[in-house]
Amino acid sequence: MLASSNGHPGEPLLRCSHLSRSFGDRLAVDDVSFQIARGETYGLLGPNGAGKTTTIRMVCGLLRKGAGEVTLAGARIDETTHSARARIGYVPQEVALYPDLTARENLRFFGRLYRLTGRSLAERVDETLAVVDLADRADDRVESYSGGMRRRLNIGAALLHRPVLLVLDEPTVGVDPQSRHAILESVHGFGSEGPAVLYTTHYMEEAERICDRVGIMDKGRLVAEGSRRDLVSLVAERDRIELVAKGDLPRFAAAVQKIDGVESADVSDGEVHLVARDGRRLLPRVLDLAEPSGASVSSVEVVEPDLEAVFLHLTGTALRE
Repeated sequence: MLASSNGHPGEPLLRCSHLSRSFGDRLAVDDVSFQIARGETYGLLGPNGAGKTTTIRMVCGLLRKGAGEVTLAGARIDETTHSARARIGYVPQEVALYPDLTARENLRFFGRLYRLTGRSLAERVDETLAVVDLADRADDRVESYSGGMRRRLNIGAALLHRPVLLVLDEPTVGVDPQSRHAILESVHGFGSEGPAVLYTTHYMEEAERICDRVGIMDKGRLVAEGSRRDLVSLVAERDRIELVAKGDLPRFAAAVQKIDGVESADVSDGEVHLVARDGRRLLPRVLDLAEPSGASVSSVEVVEPDLEAVFLHLTGTALRE
């Protein structure tokens, strides 16, 4: 696993405070602040044009800030702090590889830019190829790769020097579902011992799948942040519990309706449909009532509200591309 010994679990490794940036009369990023701990994956979720890319370019010191401050492990980050910026691995939207070189040759080239040599470079290259699942294609030219494979190698190039912060800007745009799955698995596989990860996306399912916390951006502002559960609680939406059952379903539904937290219980077509607060917590109590009520449950599905509902609630519009 590519990891670093810097930072402390649970403590902010990256601190972004009151970032702003304008382009002419357009305010692209407006007073954005967030923190990321070592080993945490933090997602910036929002539509194209929300300010995500501008934000991360300021985080990486690639774009001058209009206002605000970024620190990484206590060191200030801007366009002049080369040593601090070297601790970041940045994966841009556009693939930055040499198509006429093999994967191994590309990684060796980028490794030398990071001043890696000899056995250390060879070991890092092999380790990185394994992490992005390209070891079996290491000596094939990149021009023969699919779009998804190129993006995985692009991530590998950013991991070579074992950064303490990995920044990925929309890494799955334009790739097929299988490649998207592989990329998400690679990022999710870093785990708590890996680098802090800042991940931008406009795909709800990606943010829900791999991010420990999510910041929702719209029109340059960070309108909310937290874990998926934290964000869902903002809209006060309820879980739906769908139970396929046989027996005395009206009696079962009436008994379940009395549980504190169950707001409705209806029966139709051999199913009991519940609306409840924190459905997974209540589910054992619901099932305990089946047999005494003369019912037998054969399957259960808990449908929780998602980040789409949160975004709609906070911005008044559905997430747009």
